[in-house]
Amino acid sequence: MTSQISNLADFGWSAFFDSQLEPDDLAVAVPARVMAVHRGGLGVAGPGVDGLIPPSIVVADGEEAVPTVGDWLLIDPETFRPRRLLQRKSLFKRRAAGTGRKLQLIAANVDTLFIVSSCNQDFNAARLERYLALAREADVTPIVLLTKADLTDMPEDFARAAVKLLPGLLVEVLDARDPDSVACLVPWCAHGQTVALVGSSGVGKSTLVNTLTNTDRIATQSIREDDDKGRHTTSARMLHRLPAGGWLLDTPGMRELQLTDVKTGLEDVFADIVALARTCRFADCRHEAEPGCAVLAAVDDGTLDAGRLKRWRKLATEESRNTETLAERRARDRAFGKMVKGVMKDKRRRDRD
Repeated sequence: MTSQISNLADFGWSAFFDSQLEPDDLAVAVPARVMAVHRGGLGVAGPGVDGLIPPSIVVADGEEAVPTVGDWLLIDPETFRPRRLLQRKSLFKRRAAGTGRKLQLIAANVDTLFIVSSCNQDFNAARLERYLALAREADVTPIVLLTKADLTDMPEDFARAAVKLLPGLLVEVLDARDPDSVACLVPWCAHGQTVALVGSSGVGKSTLVNTLTNTDRIATQSIREDDDKGRHTTSARMLHRLPAGGWLLDTPGMRELQLTDVKTGLEDVFADIVALARTCRFADCRHEAEPGCAVLAAVDDGTLDAGRLKRWRKLATEESRNTETLAERRARDRAFGKMVKGVMKDKRRRDRD
């Protein structure tokens, strides 16, 4: 058993997963990690295991029970049928756009999150704060990577803007094409570690993957000159082996990241506003026009940026709504609809009278 666990460590296995094994688990099943999520199923791998699990045999009890890239499964070696999904040490998820707002799992069991942005029009503080909240909620170390520094004469301005978003945040300005520039990331890519790359399309994620893995396995495309926006190149979420022994999880560029279940993460990212809110005169202060509002006072005296306050309000409202269950949202929407109908009925009655 010790030898098998040692081999599993090459795939990112740790004592956290070892502690979840029952005495006879390894006699009837083999651990395998989800290496990729495709439309045709889950690509899994482990010591002596390498194959595709068809989606038809993946049974999930709830939205979060669906295996995602980075997960560990105990599978039947004969049928490849998953027997159990092991508890995760971290999970990234989002709500899909649209009326159904289905929960989408992005990645599991990540140790470090590389948040990639670029020194051009793509740099967006609000987007970075979303990713930072995601990382803090999952208790994952976030690192902001600023690429395409050659597109500006003042890359340090972008670095300073990023550092302000979270106390102690590590920000690296690098050339994604240059192995020497990217070498600063090696400590987070060591044996047994899993890092994930997130960011919008065109910021250099695919180039960075190729440089970190020392391959050209992922096609890259240049940005559009008219708006500095990128072209989508990565189409699937998958793990790539790193020369230092770790694993790199690449994700497609996400045009929309709807936050859900990240209240603690938001409180960490906006700790300055949360601390001010606790000193408001009224406990239920909405920080809009109430007397004695410490948050608004900080905006007035210049110690709090009004734009940051606006972004916090937006994200807190979004997170609260997305965290609601579908049943709760439907009940609230029905109640609102009944209220509107009642108001219209009273109006028509008054008009007749």
